[in-house]
Order: sequence, then C-alpha cells, then structure tokens
Amino acid sequence: MPEEEPEETGADPRRITDLDALKVFTHPLRIELYRALFTARTATASQLADQVDEAVSLVSYHLRKLAAHGFITEAAGQSSDGRERWWKVSSERGFTFRTSDFADRPEGAAVMGEVTRQLLATRYARYSAYLDQQLAWGKEWTDASFSSEYLPRLTAEEMHRFGEELGELMKRWTDCGRAAEEEGDTEGREHVAVHLYGFPYRP
Repeated sequence: MPEEEPEETGADPRRITDLDALKVFTHPLRIELYRALFTARTATASQLADQVDEAVSLVSYHLRKLAAHGFITEAAGQSSDGRERWWKVSSERGFTFRTSDFADRPEGAAVMGEVTRQLLATRYARYSAYLDQQLAWGKEWTDASFSSEYLPRLTAEEMHRFGEELGELMKRWTDCGRAAEEEGDTEGREHVAVHLYGFPYRP
C-alpha cells in the first residue's frame, strides 16, 4: 500500500481514493474481519465473531461500516431460513491505495499512514504466529515457506514496474489455486500469506 490488499475474478483490485472509505481501515478489527471474510468467501456475523473472539453485536456493527463503503456486500441465497445475513467481499481482487491520492491533504497523509501501520501490525502478528507454530506444520511446509530480503538499486519507474510484475505473478498463482479448488483438487492445500514490501532507503 501505498498499494494494498491484494489483498481476485479477473477484475483489478479496487483503488481507494475516497478518504472516508480509507478511514474504515484505521480500525484493526475491521482489517481482521475483512481478511477473515476474504478467506472464508462467505460468512455470517456469528461465524466471524467466533473467529475473531468478539461479540456478535460488535462484529455486526463493524461489518455494516465495511458494507457502507462498499468493501463487503450481502451474499444472496446462502441462508436456508432467511434469518441470517451472509456477507462476502465486494471485490475478489481486494483493494489498493496510493500515497499520491492523499498526500495533498494533511489529514489524508495521516490517515494513510495509520492504515498502513495497522496493516503492517496485523501482518507481523500473523507471521509471528506462524513462527511460534512452525514445528507443528511439518518439514514439507517449513521447507516450502520463505522469508527473503533483496536490495536492488532501481529508479522509481523501475520499482513501479517491478511491483506490477510481482502483482501479476501473485495473480497467476492465486488463480491457479482457485481453479484447482473449483475442480475439487483440495488435497494438501492450505491458505498461504505472502507479504511483499518495496520502498526506497538511503544507507
């Protein structure tokens, strides 16, 4: 984020340019709920409340905030009795935002910085949880997991193109996994988190 959440059907990620919409993600629980729903594809407030260990009423409130800005929408035809409201993410490609869309306003830059830090904190928490539990995954998964840092020397244009190529690579592998699942190939498949960062620095 400067580009964010990946983070899927053929369409590009939704680009957030409205400040009020971006403010939705200054709350860490909304980030957690969005990610949980992104993974589950469809879920009720009760199901999500169990996942995040919060009261259903609180989860319902935050889901309505996400829905008010179009990040999630009702999933039709899921409830057998019509009493439960089912939700799904609005864009299967997630969302993105850029510094340049908000940097011309002091409040915009502050909100963007807060959202980015909240996202970073939740990613760090997820990776830390994996490190604590990695022995339980077994050799196949621990050998397949990776954590790398590269330090190329690039122009701003080259870094932009590099980021776009990484995005295309992630889209290809995401589509590959989804196509296999749709054909019933779920054996040995797990959710995989991939965190990528690219930013300039001076030694």
